Amino acid sequence: CKEKLYLNESVPYLDGPLMPLQFYRDWIGPNKPCIIRNAINDWPALSKWNPTYLRNVVGQKVISVSVTPNGYADAVNGDRFVMPEERQMTFSSLLDIVEGSVKNSGVFYVQKQCSNLTEELPELTGDVQTHISWMSEALGRLPDAVNFWLGEERAVTSMHKDHYENLYCVISGEKKFILLPPTDRPFIPCELYKQATYKQKQDGSFEIVDEKDSEKVPWIPLDPLDPDLKRYPSYQLAQPLHCTVRAGEMLYLPSLWFHHVRQSHGCIAVNFWYDMDYDIKYNYFQLVDSLSGAVGSV
Repeated sequence: CKEKLYLNESVPYLDGPLMPLQFYRDWIGPNKPCIIRNAINDWPALSKWNPTYLRNVVGQKVISVSVTPNGYADAVNGDRFVMPEERQMTFSSLLDIVEGSVKNSGVFYVQKQCSNLTEELPELTGDVQTHISWMSEALGRLPDAVNFWLGEERAVTSMHKDHYENLYCVISGEKKFILLPPTDRPFIPCELYKQATYKQKQDGSFEIVDEKDSEKVPWIPLDPLDPDLKRYPSYQLAQPLHCTVRAGEMLYLPSLWFHHVRQSHGCIAVNFWYDMDYDIKYNYFQLVDSLSGAVGSV
């Protein structure tokens, strides 16, 4: 019934970007995801962003890299919400690890979500766009952040949601998304966890260090790749959508949709975060969240 009312059984494809008003009416307003082809065909990055080019242009730039023992940054581990170790390193050093010429026991992922493309790697902005013109016109604003993503295959983004309208553009490789609509909130567990951070020791092993004087954070403990239905039986009522976004494609990921992300090894992507409208739909979600027995807002 839910699909008939407002969702598709799979994520639809568009052959190209729509006019701003039509995109707002057909996708942003209804809060429905889609994959858009031929939207970034003119980006030089699609043909230029290989390891050799990146070494030449930004190889000596120092960037923020997330390091974990298992590929799960910002995720539940036991009774803790554990954040990655944030390491400063040159782009070339990261490529050495991704390409396998330098061995390290950790899993490395460029995933710092503070507009790291424009803030840390401005030399690359000429190969893409710093905003998507039709999306900016549809929403009446520029993106809050433009983020650059590059990492190992083992790097996984645990299930969560964002208060952004997200345009996720894959430059090389592919990303695998599991998407769940905001209306599935009653079937998705959320619990409070003490914050901690991974720290790699001299011998290469990792320890979990508690964040002192930090408040507990709400997070989703469930892994959609292997859901524990004995512990979270209501999740079997959820209806996740699975999709693969390939090089040259753009995913429109609507605000408040829950998502889990995997990637091919060395996949490169750029995404644009536009702040959502805090309208009546947001109030409805807050109501559903509160009626779901939430211990905190997810």
